[in-house]
Amino acid sequence: MKRKSTPVSRRLRANMSNAEKTVWLRLRDRRFYGLKFRRQFPIGPYFVDFVCWQRKLVIELDGGQHMEQVSYDTRRSHFLVSRGFTVLRFWNDEVLNHWEGVAEIIMQYLTVDKDPPHPGPLPQEREKAEQGEQNIRPDHTEWHRITVPSPWGEGKGEGTR
Repeated sequence: MKRKSTPVSRRLRANMSNAEKTVWLRLRDRRFYGLKFRRQFPIGPYFVDFVCWQRKLVIELDGGQHMEQVSYDTRRSHFLVSRGFTVLRFWNDEVLNHWEGVAEIIMQYLTVDKDPPHPGPLPQEREKAEQGEQNIRPDHTEWHRITVPSPWGEGKGEGTR
């Protein structure tokens, strides 16, 4: 018997963004440290982009968002955390332009013990924290917005070197 969520999962998989396709090509078939990931998978009332059940890790990708979407994503992340998942969120452009940094951050979460200490903020996040805009929550009770550092050391986006 098919689950009610199967048609929705199939539709989401068929309409994946370029960033989601990029991540899936690297996570599928146990290519990433031998761990099994599922894509567009239902957990409770929500569908997550990627989940590793073995490590209770959810990876979510975000594009440009309106305030309603941010509020929805926050509620969804809190639900997942309340079920014991760690949620890592990345911007689509980080995945497409800085995959190595994204992969390193995911690997750090996959290779640590249960309830690890959170790594210190990345340099640009440290600066945001000083301005009261920090997105990384070090207490592991919230979801984590991870920003990949620029490969050029500073600046943001194309053309800044």
